[in-house]
Amino acid sequence: MDIMDVTTIKDVFTLYHTIAVVGISDKPERASNMIARYLIQQGFTVYPVNPLLKEVLGLPCFPSLSSLPPEQRETIEIVNIFRKSADVPPVVDEAIAIGAKVIWMQSGITNNDAAKQAKNAGLFVVENRCIAVEHQHLYH
Repeated sequence: MDIMDVTTIKDVFTLYHTIAVVGISDKPERASNMIARYLIQQGFTVYPVNPLLKEVLGLPCFPSLSSLPPEQRETIEIVNIFRKSADVPPVVDEAIAIGAKVIWMQSGITNNDAAKQAKNAGLFVVENRCIAVEHQHLYH
């Protein structure tokens, strides 16, 4: 279920509209913040996840995926990861546990073991690609 081809990436954007941004920053100049803003502007529902923050972009920020209230946790479809590659496995564990459909590791982020675990659990996996860049290529 490797979705590195354009058709399948387009399917992800067509099918899924709720995104948890794990590792989001409250600093407007940071990529995670800019990309979350972009996703919101494009009509996606975004849930910020960072254990050090209470609020980002006017939205409540949660310490982890599993800490989201159940009614929100169950709606997460894409888990967009802005963490060091070594920090990806516990995020994937949580994504699988909450029933997410897609693991999206941002540019520069890869983790073969976590990707394999996610794929084995039936999730689509994108590594080392920017979700905003891919969206812009397809829709602008």
